[in-house]
Parts: sequence; structure tokens; C-alpha cells
Amino acid sequence: MVYGGIDGAVTTFAIVAGVEGAGLSHGIILALGAANILADGFSMAAGNFAGTRAELDDRKRVVEVEKKHLLNHRDGELEELRQILKMRGLDGEVLEMATDAISNDEERWIDLMLTDEYGLSRSVPNPHRSALATFGAFLLAGSVPLLPFAVGLKDAFGISILATACTFFLIGAVKSRWSLAPWWRSGAETLFIGATAATIAYLVASLFQ
Repeated sequence: MVYGGIDGAVTTFAIVAGVEGAGLSHGIILALGAANILADGFSMAAGNFAGTRAELDDRKRVVEVEKKHLLNHRDGELEELRQILKMRGLDGEVLEMATDAISNDEERWIDLMLTDEYGLSRSVPNPHRSALATFGAFLLAGSVPLLPFAVGLKDAFGISILATACTFFLIGAVKSRWSLAPWWRSGAETLFIGATAATIAYLVASLFQ
């Protein structure tokens, strides 16, 4: 959602700034902005779906590989499990007890191998939910720069700048939940990225006035 929201706000406002910089009508802003929200948003969602689906398929493949290993090379897999647990700090009798307990539950055993041997996440990805979250966030954030023009507000471009800047900062602040950066720094960084993209679009488009 954070990824989709940032991209939606950046690309749509870049279109708004570019069209405004070229001195074209607000109708063109709405047409190009709406086309961007739907087409680019769907493209991002489809790409997210395909990537997540590939990740899920690879996870299933690894599970099948591990099942064959447990069936045909159990002793080697047991030693591998023992070494993994030893690296986690277990030793002696506790190590052997943990090895026996995990090896008696094939599902738990495979889950441990997925994370410690292959570096995969414990959570299973959901391609449909991921794609919908991306598209929804893109649509929501991408609509913000267009709203002042859609409702015919006076000084629509100025209001669009302010509203989009707030959106950039808010998305960045939310993003800090998954990082060590404080919310204000994450918000400022996202605001800077969005403002830079919009400024480039505006300056380039102004050359075509």
C-alpha cells in the first residue's frame, strides 16, 4: 500500500505539474490524470500480482524439494537441522531434544528450513490481496492531485500542490512504521522525492509553452 500510494501520488502529480507547466487546459489535466490512475494503477497491481504469484510458486517448489529430501536423505537433513539449531545457541541435551521434537513434526521442520536455509518469510504471500492493496492505494493517493481540478476550485493548482505535499508526507510518516527512521524524517524524505519528481515534470513541460 505504501509503494502504491507513493507511486500514485508522484506520477499523477507529475502529470498535473507537467500539463500546468505547459500551459494547457485543466480538462487535459483531468483526462491524462484519470488515464494514469487507471492504466498505471492497474499495471502496478498486475506487476505486483505476477511478482507475488512467482514468489508463492517458488515457495511451493521449495517445499516439495524439502519433502523429497526428508524422504530420501533424512539423515543428512537431520544433521542440517541440528547444525541450524546449534547456530541458534542450543547445545548438548537441549540441542538433541529440540532436534527430535522438530523432526517429529514434518510441517514445522519444513517451515524452519524455509526460513533458515532459504531465507523465506514465515508468512505466505497472497497475490490477490497484494494486488488489490497496491491498486487501491494508487487510486486513493493518485486522486488527491486531481480533486481540486475535478471540483473546479479557484487556484486549483496551488491547492493541488498543498494537498499532494500533505499526502507525500503522510505516506512517508506511515512508512516509518516499518523502519527505524522517525516519522517526521520518513515523511520529509518522501515529500522531497515527490517534490523533486513534480519539479522536474513542471520545468520540462514549461519548455513547451
